[in-house]
Amino acid sequence: MLARGGRRPSIVVETAVRTAARPVARERLVALAERSWRPFALLAAGYAIWWAVTQFGLVAAYKLPSPGATFQAIWNEVGYFAHHTWVTTFETLLGFAVALVLGVLAAVVMVTSAEIEKTLYPLLLFAQVVPKVAIAPLFVVWLGFGLTPRVVVAVLIAFFPVVVSMVTGLKSVDPEMLQLASTMGASKVKTFVKIRFPASLPHLFSGLKVAVTLAVTGAVVGEFVGGNEGLGSVILQANGNLDTPMLFAGLVVLSLLGVVLFVAVEFAEQLLMPWHASRRGETVTVTY
Repeated sequence: MLARGGRRPSIVVETAVRTAARPVARERLVALAERSWRPFALLAAGYAIWWAVTQFGLVAAYKLPSPGATFQAIWNEVGYFAHHTWVTTFETLLGFAVALVLGVLAAVVMVTSAEIEKTLYPLLLFAQVVPKVAIAPLFVVWLGFGLTPRVVVAVLIAFFPVVVSMVTGLKSVDPEMLQLASTMGASKVKTFVKIRFPASLPHLFSGLKVAVTLAVTGAVVGEFVGGNEGLGSVILQANGNLDTPMLFAGLVVLSLLGVVLFVAVEFAEQLLMPWHASRRGETVTVTY
């Protein structure tokens, strides 16, 4: 059966869906542009200041290379930077994944038992305040040179924000929801899966966005003390050779890596929590 004008109903519906989707896509692009222009403008201003300082010789070139020299160093050694960036990325992701699993498990155990929380929380705090740069050489002595000590440092640095955010999220569940679940006969496991864990996700992702950037720092610290690969070693070698363009190039690539990983976690947050208020693009106005 054909619709008016000889068009099939399926084609008519598909055309209507596409037409309705265009304003939504346009609105999202506009919203993205409104959110993005300020940081890009700030970056452009910072780049202009950097260029002006080096162009007019306000700082010696061996202290602060020009933007052109920095990005030329990256361009000339694309393969070199790609290899070392991949090494640091792998160490960061592995350390972040281990910290995520261990942090969530530790938080669940601490929330289920007040005695365990009172015992473990001070120890976790003590472990966090110990400078990782100071103890990183110990891991090289204990674990040798290679991947393991670098990943361990990344785990130690990223572990604490995961635990703290997850504990906060699990404790912030509405008690009335827990009472309702208990009244309806829900088991502790089902209550955790259906109520506690989803309610803790906003807090958890806040901690994960901090943890993933700290994992980058941990991987680089591990490379400083026990590695000949990765962006940390690139920075160390450039510093030893007084090659400031290469040093700044390593810092730029390292910063971009941290930003990309942060955005990846935020994208995962949008996929897993489209229902949360922070993911809505509208402001809710309450009238009395």
